[in-house]
Amino acid sequence: MFERIREDIQAVKDRDPAARSSIEIFFLYPGVKALRMYRRAYKHYIKGRFFLARLISQRAARITGIEIHPGAKIGRRLVIDHGTGVVIGETAEIGDDVLIYQGVTLGGTGKDSGKRHPTIGNNVMISSGAKVLGPFKVGDNARIASGAVVKGDDIYRSFIKVQEMAYFRHKRHNTAVCELCRVLEKYKIEYVLLKGSVTKEYYPEKWMRLGGD
Repeated sequence: MFERIREDIQAVKDRDPAARSSIEIFFLYPGVKALRMYRRAYKHYIKGRFFLARLISQRAARITGIEIHPGAKIGRRLVIDHGTGVVIGETAEIGDDVLIYQGVTLGGTGKDSGKRHPTIGNNVMISSGAKVLGPFKVGDNARIASGAVVKGDDIYRSFIKVQEMAYFRHKRHNTAVCELCRVLEKYKIEYVLLKGSVTKEYYPEKWMRLGGD
């Protein structure tokens, strides 16, 4: 337990330049407090004491503004910065060294049963206000833009849209491979555009890696 607390505090120090001391982080940072209460709730949840687990998680939500379902699976060194409005669903899974900003939702679409929430890989950053919805995997080292809405059923359409545009631009230019085509070739269509029009200029940092390890 103490090892995890030390890890949580160090992770905040590494990612938040405003953090001044371990005591401040331990007592005053809502993300750290929410994680401590989540771990207590999770222990009750896996033992079948669901009411007690939810009681702890709802108390944490009232205190911190961060709602983490006790059934969620969270890895090491998660940092929830600011934290107000963060919601993490029951079947969500989060890897190690993930950074989540305020207003993020890891939720469901209402169309699935069983596994309903996303799986977040290692070293992922999810910016403020982003909504990641549905039972799909966000790959390691992904960066999700602020305000983005990412759903599992949108990913397939995004692949098709990007591939069609790459073909259209390549054919139209009839010259060297365009910037978009170079990105697609470099990442072997493992990256899809999250925000913006397909007619705009493309840069790799606007893309998010999806799929397996």
